[in-house]
Amino acid sequence: MKVQTLSARSARALTFIGLSVTAVSAFATDSFVVRDIRLEGLQRVEPNTVFSYLPIKQGDTFTDDKASEAIRALYATGFFNDVKISTEGDVVIVQVQERPAIGTIDFSGLHEFDKDNLTKALNSVGLSLGRYYDKSLVDRAQQELKRQYLTHGYYAAEVTTTITPIDRDRVGLLFSVIEGPSAKIRQVNFIGNKVFSDSTLRDEMQQSTPNWFSWYTKNDLYSKDKLTTDLENIRSYYLDRGYLEFNIDSTQVSLSPDKKDMYLTLTLHEGEPYTITGIHLAGNLLDREAELQKLIKIKPGDRFSAAKLKAATKAVVDKLGEYGYAFATVNAQPQIDQQHHTVDLTLQVDPSRRVYVRRINIVGNTRTRDEVVRREMRQLESSWFDSSRLALSKDRINRLGYFTDVDVTTVPVEGTADQVDVDVKVTEKPTGSVTLGLGYGSGEGPIISAGVSQDNVFGSGTSLAVNVNTATTFRTLTVTQVDPYFTVDGIKRITDVYYRTSEPLYYSNTTDTSFRIITAGADMKFGIPFSESDMVYFGLGFEQNRLDVDSTTPQSYIDYVNDFGRVSNNVPLTVGWSRDNRDSALVPSRGYFTQANAEWGSPIGSTPYYKADLQAQYYYSFARGFVLGLNFQGGYGNGLDGKPYPIFKNYYAGGIGSVRGYEPSSLGPRDASTGDPIGGSKMLVGNIELTFPLPGTGYDRTLRVFTFFDGGNVWGTEGNSVGANGLRYAYGAGLAWISPIGPLKLSLGFPLVKHAGDQYQKFQFQIGTAF
Repeated sequence: MKVQTLSARSARALTFIGLSVTAVSAFATDSFVVRDIRLEGLQRVEPNTVFSYLPIKQGDTFTDDKASEAIRALYATGFFNDVKISTEGDVVIVQVQERPAIGTIDFSGLHEFDKDNLTKALNSVGLSLGRYYDKSLVDRAQQELKRQYLTHGYYAAEVTTTITPIDRDRVGLLFSVIEGPSAKIRQVNFIGNKVFSDSTLRDEMQQSTPNWFSWYTKNDLYSKDKLTTDLENIRSYYLDRGYLEFNIDSTQVSLSPDKKDMYLTLTLHEGEPYTITGIHLAGNLLDREAELQKLIKIKPGDRFSAAKLKAATKAVVDKLGEYGYAFATVNAQPQIDQQHHTVDLTLQVDPSRRVYVRRINIVGNTRTRDEVVRREMRQLESSWFDSSRLALSKDRINRLGYFTDVDVTTVPVEGTADQVDVDVKVTEKPTGSVTLGLGYGSGEGPIISAGVSQDNVFGSGTSLAVNVNTATTFRTLTVTQVDPYFTVDGIKRITDVYYRTSEPLYYSNTTDTSFRIITAGADMKFGIPFSESDMVYFGLGFEQNRLDVDSTTPQSYIDYVNDFGRVSNNVPLTVGWSRDNRDSALVPSRGYFTQANAEWGSPIGSTPYYKADLQAQYYYSFARGFVLGLNFQGGYGNGLDGKPYPIFKNYYAGGIGSVRGYEPSSLGPRDASTGDPIGGSKMLVGNIELTFPLPGTGYDRTLRVFTFFDGGNVWGTEGNSVGANGLRYAYGAGLAWISPIGPLKLSLGFPLVKHAGDQYQKFQFQIGTAF
């Protein structure tokens, strides 16, 4: 029997080097028709897989060229270390030696990265468990790991790979990492800047030299991607101030010999500032030139600003979007006079085509029901596209508070010229939260309150909250349920059930007292929207107040019990109004919020009275990351039918959420006999708060620093009380953090006005506060 064999090594020689005629004849065999093909050496690879790559089939004529082609094809699959082809008569025998599979991938020496992140990096270059071992692929994976470290500033990092044979013809890969020190940016130098100082330009960069917060921000680690962003920020800074000729001539990055320090040097050409001589609209203006011209805030004589030009083009695009032109474009065409440093601008307007919305798709809501998002949409399906309604829809979805991010995109419908789909992609956040309050009073000691709430029960959009206060002197249990869409028309229903036991005079030195105010009740309110941001409220409730007094009780409470009895039943009717135009309910940076409420103790109850409350908030961002917040609260109450204002409806002020720096509820009138605060029927509180990013953290809105100035007080009717003494003021600073369990605030307050009897509390901490 004659057997001819051609190996993979011979095939590679045929392919890459070429053979002489003599060499070819050494492997030459007579051609024949293939009757059968036999495979040998397979372990994991399926025979059908081999046959799919094999260029020889039954019935083909076998030649040396066919054999070489077959070896090359099988070797190129990457499945085999060696391939041989031999013949026995008219049977072709394919002998293979499979490559070992990758059975394990492990790492050692990791500190900067976790294992999962590096495993994903290896997958990106094609290395994964179960794949056949390929040295070139492992080399690429090793280089990718080193690249990951380079992007994080570890220029001295070393990566070595150990291959260990394991059972079932597999290998284990171990990537050993010696991370070494991270390279810190030690200097950032500018050359050629005369108008703006080095420190001003460094403030526009994400990367900087090490500071107190670099351990958190990592902004002292060099990154090529971050440097590109920094260069664009510097360029924008100059262009926004009129320097059209600005250019970054060179960027030099130097690494110290020990690979621990980085030095950045930027060479700049500033040029001269340019002034606008004219700005014009051109193109298809849809006969709305006067309307569009009003949107352009840049005027001749102004210094050129790329940011203002961008805002002008965006305003025109947004206005055209309100008329259905979803793909409108506005291109600025400048005519530059370098001699006089002026520029004439022409805005070329192309409205493109008018479109309508075919379908609205909600994406990313794994827990929240589609209808909860859809009922906030003001852009409707099968109607003309309207960018203003789309923006309003996004704001309304954001104000729900169920999502950390809301992204609205417009996608053209394939095969049509006048239809688009709107994709609303939301990123859900945990809507269950825990509210904690902690303070320390000189008389009371630690004061703790807690609450549990679920803002999106079962994804339905309704909320349920249970609040418990376990302080020694003020214990409450409140259950609140809010259904924002009690009816399909958007009528809101708010239901409250509460039980409170309070010892309001917890500043008294007398601890042996049985004085209590016990309040139990329930109420229901309905909110009726009459615009996109306005809502009117109507409500009815019932509550019972019981005053347990003893010999240590202040005279004002004893007098009230003597006149009206220990038990008072109250049936209050309420009416209110609110308007919310903030850009975010969680971290507002612009807009305002206003609400007014009036409560009337109806004749059905035993305590006729009325009270009115007003709150107004305003937010203004005057610089990037800087937000000025103003808050005002006022309240006024009085009795009816010749009866005094109910003492258990008194207002209180002081503490976090009111006038920081003073003990909670300590301001206002005090009982003449005991000196304890008893509240009052009139309240006024104002807060000014400036919020800005924590230095060194960039513009992270979740971690911010604030300074504040508070003022306010409570007043009551003259009688058995002393002490209002005008407004109290305080100032201070604090830290605000959007933590996983809700907004957290730490504040340190210092009273400016001090009177005898005032109680102070410098440090205050609370989770779940709004202002």
